[in-house]
Amino acid sequence: MFGAVGIEFPPGPTVVEQMVGRDAEILVAGDPPAGYAVLSPLDGALHLDQISVHADLAGQGIGTRLLRAVLEHAAAAGSPGVSLLTFRDIAWNAPWYARHGFAVLPEERWTPGLRGHWAAEAAAGLHDLGPRVVMWAPSS
Repeated sequence: MFGAVGIEFPPGPTVVEQMVGRDAEILVAGDPPAGYAVLSPLDGALHLDQISVHADLAGQGIGTRLLRAVLEHAAAAGSPGVSLLTFRDIAWNAPWYARHGFAVLPEERWTPGLRGHWAAEAAAGLHDLGPRVVMWAPSS
């Protein structure tokens, strides 16, 4: 999917593999699974580490339903909202999140945990692949 826009990720473990042994939750859509969202606590809120839908099922609203479930889960857990890091200019990244209530979070409002995620992404080479942004949405 990202190859279509000229992005090839550096080698390394997947987000799900990185979460093994960490305090994280995975929401799954469908049986068999059609998509998933990985969440972890970060500075008193929840952070969306990844959301993914099987490429063959794209465009059916699965990602939208998963994202709604993420925000509902955040509210039920008492989280003030959900943060994430994503590519600014890829249609199914920041523009998609913006259509679902997320807004770019100015750097002066980043928490220490968000700064840590930003630095880790930069060190892994993700920022070399295209402009990235931090986004935030209040829980529903």
